[in-house]
Amino acid sequence: MTIELLRPAGLVRSPAFSHIAVIPPGATTIIVGGQNAVDADGTLVGPDDVAAQVRKVMSNLITALDAAGAGLQHVVHISLVLAPGVDITAGYGAAVETLGTLETPPLVSALFAELGVPGALVELSATAAIMR
Repeated sequence: MTIELLRPAGLVRSPAFSHIAVIPPGATTIIVGGQNAVDADGTLVGPDDVAAQVRKVMSNLITALDAAGAGLQHVVHISLVLAPGVDITAGYGAAVETLGTLETPPLVSALFAELGVPGALVELSATAAIMR
């Protein structure tokens, strides 16, 4: 059995996201909590620059996945939360720099909400799955 990320005909085909994730029984699920654009010392990276912040949250995601024995290719869903008024096109453009490298990208959801870290423009959480 394998984990499937599907982009069915009849739905828009994007280099940045898939539409359906099928995770079979026996897969190990890894959930990555909200990552902000902070470095290891907790310092915000890229103040007032959503693209720089998205790049940092993607980097933080990869670090978190590595700690669980997973990689970006195991991500099945990403939730991207943007601060109100942020340019979603710039945020998605930066996300595509990472997600567009995958043969089959994960599902992606985006929404606007107030964030808990002062100055944060983006927060990302993710679900990954590995067949062990």
